[in-house]
Amino acid sequence: MAEIENAIIMAAGLGTRMRPLTYKTPKPLIKVAGKPMIESVIEGLQQNDIRDISIIVGYLAEQFNYLVEKYPGVKLINNPYYNQYNNISSLYVARNELKNTVILDGDQLVMNSKLLKKEFTHSVYAGAEIEQFTDEWIMHSDQEGKILQCDRSGNDHGWRLYSLSKWRAGDSQRLKKRLEEEFEEAHHYDIYWDDIAMFDYFGEFPLYVMPIKANDIIEIDSVEQLRQVDQRLEKKG
Repeated sequence: MAEIENAIIMAAGLGTRMRPLTYKTPKPLIKVAGKPMIESVIEGLQQNDIRDISIIVGYLAEQFNYLVEKYPGVKLINNPYYNQYNNISSLYVARNELKNTVILDGDQLVMNSKLLKKEFTHSVYAGAEIEQFTDEWIMHSDQEGKILQCDRSGNDHGWRLYSLSKWRAGDSQRLKKRLEEEFEEAHHYDIYWDDIAMFDYFGEFPLYVMPIKANDIIEIDSVEQLRQVDQRLEKKG
C-alpha cells in the first residue's frame, strides 16, 4: 500500500473548444455553479489531506496567481511551451515533482472526492465502464483490473479513460525517464504525456483501472455542455 504525496494539475492549455469564453479566461478558471473548476479539484485534494499541489500554467498564467494565497501548499509551475507543443510539455516541466503522485486536469469537476483518497496499491487510471460506442480512449483489463490495452479511437465496450491517474514512485521514475527521452532526445512534442505509458512504452508500466461511475467526474468540452452542467448543479445546490 502506498500513499499519495502530492498532486500535479494540468492547467496550461488554450481551451480552444470553449471559445469565446476562453479568450479572456483560462478554461480551468471558468466557473461552474459559481466556482472555478480548478478550485473544486484543489478542494477535493485538500479534503483528502493532499496539500502539496503543483499547477502547471501557461495560457493567461497570471490569472492563477491568487490560488497560491488562497490555498496553502499550492505552487505554480510555468510551461513556456504551452502554445507550441502538446501536453507532454506540461508534465515534462513538472517531471521533478513525480513521486507517489496523482495527476489530473484542472478543467474538470471531481464530483466524488473519494476518488482522491491517498491510499492506493497500484498505478491506476480512472475509468468508467461503457455500454455503447464512444470515441474516447477506451481501456481493456483482465479480471484483476490490470490494463491489457487501450483503444485510441474508441470502442463500444471497456473502460473510458478519464484524466485522473495515480502513480507509485517506481512507475513515476520510469515515467520521468521516458518523458526526458521523448522530449529532449526524440523531440516528440506533439504527443500526449499519456501516450508514453499507454502506448509507446506500455510494457514498462503495470497499470490498473480505478473503476468510477460516469458521473463521478464531469469533463466539460463545449459552451453548451457548460450551460447544461451549470444549470443542473445550480438546481441541485
